Amino acid sequence: MLRTLLGLGPKVDIARLLANGAVVVDVRTQAEYDGGHVKGSLNIPLGTLEQELHRLKRGTPVITCCASGMRSNSAAGILRDHGFEAYNGGPWTKVQATLNTG
Repeated sequence: MLRTLLGLGPKVDIARLLANGAVVVDVRTQAEYDGGHVKGSLNIPLGTLEQELHRLKRGTPVITCCASGMRSNSAAGILRDHGFEAYNGGPWTKVQATLNTG
């Protein structure tokens, strides 16, 4: 249970999700996003996520990311609560590295 709360639950094949059209949502602040982000990702800060759900397409998997994986874990939970297929990608640098090697 603790592993799941920390976003350390079952491994998700991020590369496969990305290859199949998943969208990356970076839930950091605009300033953090401006300092570096996954190319092609959407920036929707965690604090505004519920108000910005209209920017996401239902039926398209969503991979959330942030600086460490904590906010993205919360974001993935919020998205799942609203009927989205969502996965915690953890740190944005991890998602970026997956894109670069995939």
